[in-house]
Amino acid sequence: MDNIVDSLSSAYQEFLAAAASVLEAREASGAQKIAATDAALENFKQHWELFRVACDQAEEFVESVKQRIGSECLVDEATGSAVGKPGQAAAPGLPPISAVRLEQMSKAVRCLVIELQSGTGTAGGAAHAHSTAPFDARFSEDAAQ
Repeated sequence: MDNIVDSLSSAYQEFLAAAASVLEAREASGAQKIAATDAALENFKQHWELFRVACDQAEEFVESVKQRIGSECLVDEATGSAVGKPGQAAAPGLPPISAVRLEQMSKAVRCLVIELQSGTGTAGGAAHAHSTAPFDARFSEDAAQ
């Protein structure tokens, strides 16, 4: 993460320096279009693009971390790992499920989403007929498969 922050900071500083160079070249030329101004503008454009790339990379990193944290929280909540941690009250309601069961349900949902996106989704409960995940007899919804 530090190298992403350093890269973004460096790209920003170079972008600002390029912007300052444009202003200095323009002032030195008396607002006339000369080769030095054109070169400074071209340098500014290049640093602007580099800064945008650095921003995009930082944004991708942040999104990947958000997804990882979200997945970890989901697993913690579903498996009950979050219960008993300092500062958290035990959540009443649904009992925790196993991580294996959570993964099975997640795969089933992904398959259904893919089917629906491709237009091959089936109607109603018939969608469960395609499930390749083994069922767990402890769960009533699996016994219906």
